[in-house]
Amino acid sequence: MPTPATAELPVVVIGAGPIGLAAAAHLVDRGIEPLVLEAGPAAATAVRAWSHVRLFSTWGEVVDPAAEKLLAPTGWVKPDAATYPSGGDWADAYLQPLADVLGDRVRAGATVTGVSRSGRDRIVDADRAAQPFVVHIAHADGREERIFARAVLDASGTWSTPSPAGGSGLPALGEKAAADRIAYRVPDLDDPATRARYAGRRTAVIGSGASAFTALAQLAALARSDDGTGTKGVWVLRRGISGSTFGGGEADQLPARGALGLAAKAAVDDGHADAVTGFRTDAVERTADGRLILVAEDGRRLDPVDEIIVLTGFRPDLSFLSEIRLNLDERLQAPVELAPLIDPNQHSCGTVYPHGVNELAHPERDVYLVGMKSYGRAPTFLALTGYEQVRSVAAALAGDQEAAEKVELTLPETGVCGGAGLFDTADTSDSSQDGGCCAAPAAPSVIQIGVGAPAASGGC
Repeated sequence: MPTPATAELPVVVIGAGPIGLAAAAHLVDRGIEPLVLEAGPAAATAVRAWSHVRLFSTWGEVVDPAAEKLLAPTGWVKPDAATYPSGGDWADAYLQPLADVLGDRVRAGATVTGVSRSGRDRIVDADRAAQPFVVHIAHADGREERIFARAVLDASGTWSTPSPAGGSGLPALGEKAAADRIAYRVPDLDDPATRARYAGRRTAVIGSGASAFTALAQLAALARSDDGTGTKGVWVLRRGISGSTFGGGEADQLPARGALGLAAKAAVDDGHADAVTGFRTDAVERTADGRLILVAEDGRRLDPVDEIIVLTGFRPDLSFLSEIRLNLDERLQAPVELAPLIDPNQHSCGTVYPHGVNELAHPERDVYLVGMKSYGRAPTFLALTGYEQVRSVAAALAGDQEAAEKVELTLPETGVCGGAGLFDTADTSDSSQDGGCCAAPAAPSVIQIGVGAPAASGGC
């Protein structure tokens, strides 16, 4: 429980995305005043950046109960629970109305640059827990501000820090110099300028998860269109092709997620892309005519491409938390108690045990990483997970420990994962039968991959 000196201070929530706004709704429901700080110009800025991508979760799975309760008096009507929103739908029809209801509790254009204990740097123990948090903010207009808080929930996500093409986790040699030809997000091929960038071009797609499926599907659709003649994809995988490469298929309890993989698998003979397996990018070289050549750690060189789309996952930005005492797993950069539950080196896709405040706690009391940020580098996050996290944390901050520890979560099983450590793991099981994610790599090879019509995808 907060001390009398901090009890009247707000709980600062970093990030006005789906989980940050849900956290604010749960705090309001508990009678606790939140202050949501969003770096972007409006709520759900990151979601709007992929507004063209359709989620593989339905509306019924991406609306938080406390948020729905807060919206109900405004006359808000929940969209058809069985339909699939795009990122733009999610932002416009739910997240922005929720931010509007929260009103002045949400501040846009406010970038958090640092969090600490008031008057205590990371080293100091004396009277530390009794001090409020101090949050340093840089505003879009250049102003700086300092806000005091009784607790901090970091729901800033990982969207701003995509992982690089390099197989070592560091940018490949030449990757930064080739930035004008490299994208780190699924492109919006309905946008005329973006469409022109890829139409009739040869594009490498690096990655093995749902985002890579989506990009390949979009490139295949472009290749079949009147203005896309000559469009070709090169799918670059660090692992081999196996029965689990395309996800859970018909066994996936999120049908749209399974359909996304099945679309790629079913069109294997269409020839819209070549798949290169066992390829870990070491360098990106530019030819005399400006095209790009990918070079592997083993020295293999791919034929030149015009563009590269890197979809190798995301990682948390922890720089502004450097004065906070966090206890993070050394591999995933997720809270140590949560990491074993989500580690893609050990864990099947989509199966996550119920977890809440206890798994999210750190040595620094009353500071929590929630939402996608809590997963560190793990790729299997679903919105349902984050909603349960912030429900539990809000209950704990309200002093209701019984409710905080009563975590209940059932997630759809199977799906697609892309853990970077999996491609070196031996697997003696028949993954084509069990739908598991952790398949051993096949020998490096090139096969023909054709991708059908785009299926629902996204981060949730």
